[in-house]
Formats: sequence, C-alpha cells, structure tokens
Amino acid sequence: MKARYWALLAALFVQILYGLNYTFAKDVMVGGFIKPSGFIVLRVGGASILFWVFSFLGPTEKIEKKDILTLVYAAFFGVATNMLLFFKGLELTTPIHASVIMIISPIIVLLLSSFYLEEKITKIKILGVIFGFAGAAILTVYGKSASPGDNVFLGNIMILLNAISYSIYIIIIKKLTYRYHPFTFIRWLFLIGFFMVLPFGFNDILAINTVTFTPYIWFSVVFVIVGATFGTYLLNPLALRHLKASTVTVFIYLQPLIAGIYAVIAGSDAVTAVKLTASSLIFFGVYLVTKKPKALNA
Repeated sequence: MKARYWALLAALFVQILYGLNYTFAKDVMVGGFIKPSGFIVLRVGGASILFWVFSFLGPTEKIEKKDILTLVYAAFFGVATNMLLFFKGLELTTPIHASVIMIISPIIVLLLSSFYLEEKITKIKILGVIFGFAGAAILTVYGKSASPGDNVFLGNIMILLNAISYSIYIIIIKKLTYRYHPFTFIRWLFLIGFFMVLPFGFNDILAINTVTFTPYIWFSVVFVIVGATFGTYLLNPLALRHLKASTVTVFIYLQPLIAGIYAVIAGSDAVTAVKLTASSLIFFGVYLVTKKPKALNA
C-alpha cells in the first residue's frame, strides 16, 4: 500500500513537471535567450549526462544486437523528431494550446496500435477519436495568441506532429520495456538522440550569450533539463512499476490544467471560449478512448 502511495505521488509529480515545462520553456525561447533547436541540444545532452551518471540505480544489462536498430528508431521518433517539433511548435503557439493538443496522444496511440499491433477499435473509441481530432482542429484553426510573434496555426500543427511522433515512439518501445529495465534503454536512447539533434542546434548553441541570462532564465533552463526531462523519465518507471498503465494514463488529464493555471498566473497565456470548447472535446475524446469497454458497454 505504501509503494502504491509513492507511485501515485510520482505519477502526479510527473504531470506537474510537464505542466510547468510549457511556460518555462516558452519564456526562454520567446525571450530570445536560446533558440528551439539549441535548447533541445542542451535538454537532450544534459539529460543524457544525468542518465549515465545515475545509471547505477538500474541493473547491469546490455542491449542485444537485434534491438539496436529498434533503439535507433525509438531515439529518432521519441527524442529527436519529438523534441525538435515540440520546442519549435511551443515557440510559435501558446502553453495552453500545446498542453491541450499533447493529451491527444492516447488517441493517436490507439490508431497506431490498431494498425501496428492489430488491436481492436470499438465504436465508442472511434467516437472518441472523432471528438478528439475535432477539438484539435478547432484549436488549430480558430485559436489565437496575444503575442504578436506567435503563429498559432503552424505551432499547433507542429505540436500535433510531435504528438504523433511521440506516439510512434510509445509503440516502438513497447517490446523493449518487457526486455530491459527503463534505465538500460533510456540512457542509450538519449545518447543516440543527442547525436541526432546536435547538427540541428550546434550553431544555436554557439550563439548563446549567457551574460544576458536572468536568474529566472537560468532556473527555467535547469528546470527543463533536470525536472521536465531527467525527473519525468526517472519518476515514470517508478509509477508504472506499482500502477497499471491505464491508471498512469489518467494523470495526463492534469497536464493542461496545471499548464493553463500556471501560464495564466505567469501572464504567458489566457483562457478563451475557443480554448475551453476545444479542450472539452479533446478531454471527452481521450476519456472515451481510454475508458475500458465494459464500463461503456461497447
């Protein structure tokens, strides 16, 4: 019972870290302190170092040769493509938009699982998919931002593509999670991913002028690397070890709520009728997709 309690706290804390990440990362990029691609290099490189330093927390395992290519694909979709699209999209859209669109991931995973893993889709889940994508479409087409430098439409499309990329990653690593301890493949995942993102952000790294950094910017950068990357990947396995995957998935509903509240408090975003309508459709869609069939008689 005590282990379950700590697992629930871990799952909650993961979503708090993710929720706050939207505003902290956005403020660093919009302020011109670090460009998106350069920020990704710092994020992946910094987290990779931490994973290797703390690798002693996991068992001593070696990746089998047959799984190396799978690991490369996972790094491509789960680290490189996923994070580059996310940060560039976040730079162009708002924290609330990004966080709401990201919770569409369970719907995308469902669709991919039906093709790749041949999992059955019920009528209720199909309805959930329709609601979810309708909400994402409304948010993308009609959503606006108070910041003149934002391009909400393009930013939302990038966040959606990021969600698709991350969902592909989830499907790819499903078999790896049964064969290896999370620390075993995550440290390699980030190391491979680092070399993938380095060419995109190398020049941006050289252009960083830390003299212009305020204490808040320093904190934001450290938070993104240590908290929203290393911390979340460290806590997620703890939660999954003592909780069902479906239970952990429910916590994703908290992410846009946390992101929205903090973004409004920080003055980085505002709540509108369009955002509320789109969010409701997406929330309901994800609810239908993640709900067990028996509970819905479907």
